[in-house]
Amino acid sequence: MAKSVKLSDIAGQLGVSAVTVSKALSGQKGVSDEMREKIVKLANELGYKQPSANKQSSVASKSYNIAVLIHERYLDKYDSFYLRLYQSIAANAATVGSFTLMEVISYEAEKNCSMPLVVQENKADGIIVLGKYSKNYIKELNGYFGQLPYVYLDNSDVSIDVDCVISDSFYGAYYLTNYLFEMGHTQIGFMGNIMGTSSITDRYLGFLKSMMEHEQKLIDEWIIDDRKMDTGIMYSSEELKLPRVLPTAFVCNCDLAASTLIRRLEDDGYKVPEDFSVVGYDNFLYPGLCDVPLTTYEVDIQEMARESIQILTKKLSGEEYKEGTHIIEGRIVIRDSVKKIK
Repeated sequence: MAKSVKLSDIAGQLGVSAVTVSKALSGQKGVSDEMREKIVKLANELGYKQPSANKQSSVASKSYNIAVLIHERYLDKYDSFYLRLYQSIAANAATVGSFTLMEVISYEAEKNCSMPLVVQENKADGIIVLGKYSKNYIKELNGYFGQLPYVYLDNSDVSIDVDCVISDSFYGAYYLTNYLFEMGHTQIGFMGNIMGTSSITDRYLGFLKSMMEHEQKLIDEWIIDDRKMDTGIMYSSEELKLPRVLPTAFVCNCDLAASTLIRRLEDDGYKVPEDFSVVGYDNFLYPGLCDVPLTTYEVDIQEMARESIQILTKKLSGEEYKEGTHIIEGRIVIRDSVKKIK
């Protein structure tokens, strides 16, 4: 009879503690994404089985095939936040014995409202829809899914009766803007197409709340687009259109936008934070894109992925769960892109 695999067996091979292995396999915090993925991979290779005590948890024991839909606009080399999010989804699915299949939705498929092949061919038990899509496509998706359980991740621009998981964009941007005020700034701009995604809209509203509370007038010229509205593709630093008179600080809707703005300012002969202060959002930036340590709001990718998998597996197994929008809090990460002024 084959010897059962223990947590200590996995821990020994990876040089970590059994507690770390337990946290990784149960989806708890305190383990890096890289180590979690290594642990999950080795556990699967060794044939590790979760103990029966886990039946007391809310996670169903049955294995499911979970399809993750991701738009091709999110697969840009430098905009790999969604790939990182998908990796966390896959790792969390593996901890409950399920598998993920990723299908890329092209611009053409979205325009023509072509349904995902993984759904057409009945290859998925449940669906996670990652990111923003056109309203027409979402409407068609929701109708086509029928009784197939699904969850939207990082997109709240859906109907009220749809389950979705999002980061706390509103208060994340609100806290970042408050931080700039604490550092002495009153002339603050916002970078991001306000209606580009539901997340950007929420971040703009959080920025606006802070501006109103500090009784600061909103300057239209200081609301700067960061992407093409028709495709969602980010502008390069050369393509950015900056006003002649600039604020002293910028709240950017994501770290990639912040890095693009910083490059543009540097190309124009300025320095960050000496001349201008910049904050981002996500705490995820492709290495080498920005030479300034960026103050940002960290999105809890691991918790967003874990919550999505938990909701979907409960729906699949018929368990009770909290319906509607699930908001995952993050935290401000203070670095060196903001200067205190008098």
